[in-house]
Amino acid sequence: MTKAGFVSLIGRPNAGKSTLMNSLLGEKIAMVSQKANATRKRSNAIVMHGDTQIIFIDTPGLHEKEKILNQYMLDEALKAMGDCDLIVYLAPVTDSLEHYEKFLTLNKKNIKHIVALSKIDQVSQEKLFKKIAQYNQFADKFEALIPVAIPRQVGHKDLLDTISKNLPESPFLFDPEDLTSELVRDIYAGFIREAIFENISDEVPYESDVIIDKIYENEGIDKIYATIILEKNSQKGIIIGKGGEAIKRIGKAARAKIEKLSGQQAYLNLQVVVKKGWSKNKNFLKEIGYDDEK
Repeated sequence: MTKAGFVSLIGRPNAGKSTLMNSLLGEKIAMVSQKANATRKRSNAIVMHGDTQIIFIDTPGLHEKEKILNQYMLDEALKAMGDCDLIVYLAPVTDSLEHYEKFLTLNKKNIKHIVALSKIDQVSQEKLFKKIAQYNQFADKFEALIPVAIPRQVGHKDLLDTISKNLPESPFLFDPEDLTSELVRDIYAGFIREAIFENISDEVPYESDVIIDKIYENEGIDKIYATIILEKNSQKGIIIGKGGEAIKRIGKAARAKIEKLSGQQAYLNLQVVVKKGWSKNKNFLKEIGYDDEK
């Protein structure tokens, strides 16, 4: 009998959830940034592990801010926690247990979970064992605690094996050849946002978003037309840069990510518009995909 189930990746902002999902899949489909709160929406990756189909759900980090957009992000994480078969709580080994204790209070349905203790390659064995001992006081709360080092894929097999043991018997929910059920336009929008985070500093990336207007898939080359949305007029000059230098860097970086996933050339056309207060406008947020009913 095969197994299948949904596994939500939960943790504080910038814990490495998107990096872990990409690593387990073996393909980059989710945007990754060193900056916190880069992930805004749920996305998924379909990972086959023996006779088990694991649908990982990447989520925004657990945080509290008053902005409407941040409230949406927190709701996305909470919905993912409540709608899954299993949770993997990603905890950097350097974190205090405060974040984990908060997660326990938010897990209202008591969905069973695994603690993945990450970044173990950044501390001594002594510090690692000390942290494991701290988590062991909550041993009755979690199914397992698994140390992982994501870049070196240390602990990945143990994590997948343990997830498999905790998922229900079920026919596969998706074609085993599929990598994700996400729309291509959402993945490409994420890649462009990632390029903005990589090339533009300060608050501009947080006050920007990307809409994919059109995609023309042709043999040999894909043509993608996208719009970058900003909050303020002053940000437009920063995104475009002197002589268009910044927008060219963003486009080049995003195009490379798109081409790596698609396996063929891409033409990327980026337009920049200012929509004042877009991140505080409920109707506009819904219009561009931040839907409370999702």
